[in-house]
Amino acid sequence: MVQQAQEAAGVTGVTDATAVALKLTAAEARQRFAAAPVARLATVGPAGRPHLVPVTFAVDGDHVYTAVDAKPKTTTNLRRLRNIRRDPRVAVLADHYEADWDRLWWARADGLASILGEPAGRARPLELLAARYPQYRVNPPAGPVIAIAVERWTGWAASDRS
Repeated sequence: MVQQAQEAAGVTGVTDATAVALKLTAAEARQRFAAAPVARLATVGPAGRPHLVPVTFAVDGDHVYTAVDAKPKTTTNLRRLRNIRRDPRVAVLADHYEADWDRLWWARADGLASILGEPAGRARPLELLAARYPQYRVNPPAGPVIAIAVERWTGWAASDRS
């Protein structure tokens, strides 16, 4: 009865005997990650506490870039920047969710972050970001750029349909 109701609603479940969860290769994880419109940046705060924020980003090989942009912030002394200065270990997660759980996936980039503040170092990352986000062509980010040297790409997909 439950399965019939789910099928009528167009919902599939991970309990379906035909569903096969897939561990993504590094290349597959990078490809899915790069295509996602937004990700979440996790930094390590004081006493090892995680700090998580949504970010726009661009991928260039095994580098991920995100910039401090003009969207309203409560401070210019952002916690993510303080955390990276203290501990450069970061993780960035992109994922896809929809009602059809056979299409779920996530991809993660783990690496070391640095903060680019000089115009010469920021130029290429800002070009990549502007190519992805039209808003940055109109209003380029004026703040620092976070550059992440990815050491490991990992990911998972509910099926090969996602």
